[in-house]
Amino acid sequence: MMKISKNIKHLRMLKGLTQEQFAQAIEVTKSRIGSYEEGRSVPPIETLIVLSEFFKIPIDALVKNDLTLAQDDTFMDIGNQRILFPIKVDANNNDVIEVVTKEASAGYLQGYTDTEYIADLPIMSLNFLPTGKHRAFPIKGDSMHPWVKDGDVVVGEYLEGPHQVKNSYCYIILTKNDGLVYKRVFTDRMEEGILMLSSDNKTYEPYMLHLSEVLEIWQFKLNLCIGQYQEDEINPANILNLMRSVGIELKDLKHRVEKLEGN
Repeated sequence: MMKISKNIKHLRMLKGLTQEQFAQAIEVTKSRIGSYEEGRSVPPIETLIVLSEFFKIPIDALVKNDLTLAQDDTFMDIGNQRILFPIKVDANNNDVIEVVTKEASAGYLQGYTDTEYIADLPIMSLNFLPTGKHRAFPIKGDSMHPWVKDGDVVVGEYLEGPHQVKNSYCYIILTKNDGLVYKRVFTDRMEEGILMLSSDNKTYEPYMLHLSEVLEIWQFKLNLCIGQYQEDEINPANILNLMRSVGIELKDLKHRVEKLEGN
C-alpha cells in the first residue's frame, strides 16, 4: 500500500494544501492524514471514497498506480473524474503518443481509465503534430471507405467534451454501448443532447448518439496507413472529392497557418 501513501501526499501537495488544511477539507484529523502519508495505516474504504471524490480520481488509480510523477496539467477531466494523461517523451525529448493496437482495442472500453492499461500501449513519435494529447486508433470495417479503410490507423487529438465538436468533422468516439467508433459528426441537434453520426460509405445509414453515451472524443488528425490504397483510388478525381468532403477542415488549417504567420 506504499503507492496510496505516496499518492495522497503528492496529490495534497499539488493542491497546495497543508496536512491540517487537507484534514479539514475531508473532515478527518491531521494525525490521520500523517498516518496515511507515512504508511502507518491504510485508509478504509469509506475514506478512499472520500479521497476519490475530493481528488476526482478513481479509487483503483489511487491505490494501484504511482501518481507521484504527475503534475496538475497531466490530468484531464472525463465526466466527473480526472484521469491521468502523462505526456510521454522519447530520448530526444519529443512528445510520443500511445497506439491502441487492434488487439488492445477490444479492451479499450474497460481500460481507458486504467493508467496501467494505457502505460502498456506501444508508443510512437510524430514530431509534426501540434501541441495537445494525441492517441492512435485502429479502424475496423468499411464504413468510412474510401478515405479510411479497414486496418488503417488514425490519430486523434483528445477533446475535453462534446462542446468542442465541430460540425462535419471526423471523430473517434468511445461510447458506452458500442466501444470505439470512427464517424463524421454533425451537430445540428447538439442542443437536444444528440450527435448525428454519419459514415462516408453511404451504404451505411446515419444514426443518433446521445451525449450521455459519450465517454471520450478524439478529433481526427491524420491517417497513418495510405500505402495499402490502389492506384485508381488515389487518382486526381478522387483526391479532389476528398478535398471537397473535408473542405471545412482545410479552411480551418489554412486559418491556423495564416494566424501563425501573422504572429
